[in-house]
Amino acid sequence: MNEALEGFVPYPAQIAQEYRRGGYWKGKTLNEHLENWVARFADRIAIVAGRQRISYRDLGMQVANAATHLAALGIRRGDRVVMQLNNIPEFIYVTFGLMRIGALPIMALPAHRDTEIRYLLEFSGAVAYAAPLEFRGFNYLDMVRRIAPDAPRLKHLLIAGENLPQDANAHSIGAMLRQPNPAGEALVSERSPSSSDVAFFLLSGGTTGLPKLIPRTHDDYEYNFDAAAEVSGLTENTVYLIALPISHNFPLGSPGVMGVFSRGARVVLTPSPSPETAFPVVESERVTMTAHVPAVTIQWLSSPLRDKYNLSWLQLLQVGGSRLSAEVAARVKPLLGATVQQVYGMAEGLLNFTHIDDPDEVLFNTQGRPLSPADEIRIVDWSGNPAAPGAPGELLTRGPYTIRGYYKAPEHNAKAFTEDGFYRTGDVVRLTESGNLSVEGRVKDLINRGGEKISAEEVENLILRHPSVLNVAIVAMPDPVMGEKVCAYVIAREQAVLSLEELRQFMDAAGISKFKLPERLELVERFPLTTVGKISKKDLREDIAAKLRAEGK
Repeated sequence: MNEALEGFVPYPAQIAQEYRRGGYWKGKTLNEHLENWVARFADRIAIVAGRQRISYRDLGMQVANAATHLAALGIRRGDRVVMQLNNIPEFIYVTFGLMRIGALPIMALPAHRDTEIRYLLEFSGAVAYAAPLEFRGFNYLDMVRRIAPDAPRLKHLLIAGENLPQDANAHSIGAMLRQPNPAGEALVSERSPSSSDVAFFLLSGGTTGLPKLIPRTHDDYEYNFDAAAEVSGLTENTVYLIALPISHNFPLGSPGVMGVFSRGARVVLTPSPSPETAFPVVESERVTMTAHVPAVTIQWLSSPLRDKYNLSWLQLLQVGGSRLSAEVAARVKPLLGATVQQVYGMAEGLLNFTHIDDPDEVLFNTQGRPLSPADEIRIVDWSGNPAAPGAPGELLTRGPYTIRGYYKAPEHNAKAFTEDGFYRTGDVVRLTESGNLSVEGRVKDLINRGGEKISAEEVENLILRHPSVLNVAIVAMPDPVMGEKVCAYVIAREQAVLSLEELRQFMDAAGISKFKLPERLELVERFPLTTVGKISKKDLREDIAAKLRAEGK
């Protein structure tokens, strides 16, 4: 284990031994796996980024070079480094370089700003910070300079970009990688980790409060992406487009970039999933597979650019992050020509996939089944007792790639994990007759209307059937009598006209309970998003509460 990593909750020794005996954990670090991939696939293209085409051999050399320079800077085993690099090759080089010397990347997202980055630097005691100089008009070096006085342990700024301003602590990643540094080689071997060590930290994906740090070990994460690659049908001929932020669990290892590397396949990096950016890349690089959140899928399906570019190379479209409605899932094959694969999971561990050969009923209406035969799940009612068969309840889980505790969070861990190590996901699911999970919503995404509990996702799925609706988000709005009522935020299709009365009549005709009908409609052009691309219901709840206050209600 990482000797200096206080606050890490390890797997119980007996459980860890069972996972090793079962072959789930292979006893190798992620860098040992990378060295194997480089040796096996040396001449194949590993990464495409714009005009750059990087072979597995060059990937190995760049990672080794990054490790020596990072070690020469004094970054040691167990040191934390906040990573805010965007979808560029340097993210991969620095991440693997840090892991090679046993340092611990913390996977921040490009959308994070002063509040989150200050918290991550302070909370983790990070000694270094990696980011682009500028991305989408935002200057990251200026931000971290503002924050640095509050992070006394921060020593090194690792910046990707040209023409860096003079700064004694700022190091150009590009310049560093262009210069061999043999002096650091001995330091690298001295600091190499073991497979049971924490490899890096992901961030919790909640929409409220500051993120929690999720420790992923070399053992558990290798199983995570290897098994995900298998169920996704990933082969050496796969061309995988990474358009979501690469530091997120989905494009990083579910199966993501690491799963692609494990098969000797090709990663294509692009800065944005928008049709304007992604469609030309799908055509030119003959992309066969990519991963979306539902909002991006809806953008792709609705874009008039679909007819301008040849997207016929696309074979598999994975969608996760939040529930994909059956109506949208059913449109993927006819409009994009790709099989849809629903992926329901969490950075804390458990992943569920629909299988490529599943019938449409399963592909469209469920979020798949657990990835591993060693995944254990429980579905419990609001009292914590086993839910009736087929009834919705909170999902609890443990397994060979699900954490046993957040980093340095003992009070939260006492609530988030059961005494026997099951993680309380906070997700409301139902186990279908086919053995797949249907995600019904969040425990906290229930609207309590005078004691009647309303699942926001149930109402959303019905509203999405309306021909005038492109996307919808249901949130609770405060009410002095009922406590909460249903508010529908809707993005209407182009030139469509929609009223609250028409929407309620449509839903009533579908046979939904009247207490679930929206009592307010807000038409918007776009939804506020969280840093991982999910609809920010927190912002929507605050918006409707502010409007009601302004109206004196």
